[in-house]
Amino acid sequence: MSHRRGSEVVADARYDAADGGALPPLVPEEVELLKARITFDITAKFTDRQRVLLAAAGAVPLALLVGFEVGEGATAVVRTGAVWAAVMALVPLGLAVNRRYRAEYAARLEAAGYTTVTDPSGRLRYVPPGGQLPGHGNPLA
Repeated sequence: MSHRRGSEVVADARYDAADGGALPPLVPEEVELLKARITFDITAKFTDRQRVLLAAAGAVPLALLVGFEVGEGATAVVRTGAVWAAVMALVPLGLAVNRRYRAEYAARLEAAGYTTVTDPSGRLRYVPPGGQLPGHGNPLA
């Protein structure tokens, strides 16, 4: 078995962590790249329009809970509407933060030599140099 240490591949003894043996050493740069790849995938999962629709749908139960907890009748309806509007006013901030994270992690991945590919569902993904999307290889080759 081999593992990567920096840019070199090092051969070593088999790691039998399941039997209480040692785990392979972690390479901090590789962990950070994996974190960047996962974060990019999460931030690119939905379009901005889908995020707005999800926020609007998620804000309704929250607004109903808060609005009817504080009052009843017309006052509760007005407070429910105010809470919903307040939550929806925060949506553009959330979209901006998401775009910033996506751009930051995309820059890290590109600097490390990752390339962009479009998966079958149309989402932009990053793959390591010489890599491919999961499930697109021939396991019998």
